[in-house]
Amino acid sequence: MKQTDLQTREGALRVGDIRIAVIADTHGRLPGSVIPVLREADEIWHLGDFCDLSTLEAVRNLGCPFQGVLGNNDFGLDLPVRLTLERNGRTFFLIHIPPTQPVTAGFLLHGHTHVPRDEMIGDTRFLNPGTIGKPNKGAPPSYAWLTVSAAGGITWEVIRI
Repeated sequence: MKQTDLQTREGALRVGDIRIAVIADTHGRLPGSVIPVLREADEIWHLGDFCDLSTLEAVRNLGCPFQGVLGNNDFGLDLPVRLTLERNGRTFFLIHIPPTQPVTAGFLLHGHTHVPRDEMIGDTRFLNPGTIGKPNKGAPPSYAWLTVSAAGGITWEVIRI
């Protein structure tokens, strides 16, 4: 499968825009109100802190291709600490706690702070969807839609729950 192709749930290849639901910091809470919306995604990326196996399995079982990383509260889960993914010619680095050292990716997606973020630092765009399960620091629960167009254009939209 080429990077610009995406295997759909039906097994056919899809070429073009990719719509990714990005969630983080569920902390054992996946709101039922967002489940039907998340199922509409081409992919789901989770940026860590599932906090238990049942939450990880609930996200994996939504029926969409899934990518996820470990958070600082994820013990005994079989996930990587970091992932580098390419979609439509763009490079995305997924991690829970944002690194203090530069990364070689156009986009760094992270969780941990529970606060949405969209910030350029050097040549890297830092994106955080906020927390879907445990709001604090004055930010309401949220997730984000990341759309990567066939031409590599990026749209980031934080959705407050």
